[in-house]
Amino acid sequence: MNKITDIDILDKRILIRVDFNVPLMNGSVTDNFRIKSALPTIKYCLENNASIVIISHLGRPKGIRDEEYSLFPVADELEKLLGVPILFSDDCISEDSISTSAGLMPREIHLLENLRFHRGETTNDPGFAEQLARHADIFINDAFGTAHRAHASNVGILEFMSEVSSGFLLDGERNYLADAIENPVKPLVVVLGGSKVTGKIELIENLMEYASDIIIGGAMAFTFLKAQGFNTGGSLIDSDRLEIAGELLNKAKSNNISIHLPKDVLASTEISETSTWSISDVENLKNDEIGLDIGPESCIEFEQILANANTILWNGPLGVYEISNYAVGTQYIAKSILACTEEGATSIIGGGDTSAAISALNFKRGYTHISTGGGASLELLSGNYLPAFKALDNHE
Repeated sequence: MNKITDIDILDKRILIRVDFNVPLMNGSVTDNFRIKSALPTIKYCLENNASIVIISHLGRPKGIRDEEYSLFPVADELEKLLGVPILFSDDCISEDSISTSAGLMPREIHLLENLRFHRGETTNDPGFAEQLARHADIFINDAFGTAHRAHASNVGILEFMSEVSSGFLLDGERNYLADAIENPVKPLVVVLGGSKVTGKIELIENLMEYASDIIIGGAMAFTFLKAQGFNTGGSLIDSDRLEIAGELLNKAKSNNISIHLPKDVLASTEISETSTWSISDVENLKNDEIGLDIGPESCIEFEQILANANTILWNGPLGVYEISNYAVGTQYIAKSILACTEEGATSIIGGGDTSAAISALNFKRGYTHISTGGGASLELLSGNYLPAFKALDNHE
């Protein structure tokens, strides 16, 4: 796979696929982490006197134009971050937009409207991909968040571009999430959270080859606790994965991998800002109670396990972090991993909800690497060959 530094981009017109799928509120970007993550590639192109066309998706408009998912607010945010004007076209494959790209001067930037306003993006339609390719001479993929999808803008388009490469962000994600996990400085401790076991079975099996300890919190912990015979009350259970959860626990034991589950939780009868809660040992959870966060004993135990790690991978919040009462466990573990990083450990934070959680808790600096991709990071860490990587690797 070509890297951006391997190709000649001086004075060229560059089409960059980025992941600007960012949250918006009242016409403004509320979290610009993904935009900032793409800036090194954009700035490198500017330094090489290139003209730049940027493409991205936002949300899931399902192939129809929906102003709720317009990238126009992102153009404003990008202007603020770069301090240069951003040209914007309201359709990514219109003749007007292609003409604007063709007329770009060196160091000018042109942002195109949401790719997913066209069904051809997600169906990897060759005709749509060919139209996108008309915007530039060179294609750079820097969108890790969609690397696990075979879409027109990251796979199909390569058929119509003679010169392609990855961007700095894509290279960094591949390095940290693949190389650093397969060749970690041991001990490697994995922290997994989130709501469901579904989607993380392959991840757990793959990480068993490398990890010494796997900490499981969040709602997914209750599926494992149920598999051990605990009464999990009204907590969310992935019933279809109970048998698999039991098999994973047995496999870990036979391979001398320690899987650590919460010993206590914050329990309530409902999920709300105003609900009353109590600390309960997992053995004593009442039938109508829901475990909504890891408890203090679990926090301390997990912190002690993390203190021995040289490499830490964290994917998934450990409670209902959107509600302040149940964000304490996630906040505690975030602080613990940050402290380990300051002591020299390598910390890799999975994207999606994990990134959103530490952002909401104002923990964004100090970790070794924070991934920009949710599903993509899960797929990569599960040992899968992502379509976007395969397309770049096989391009001739």
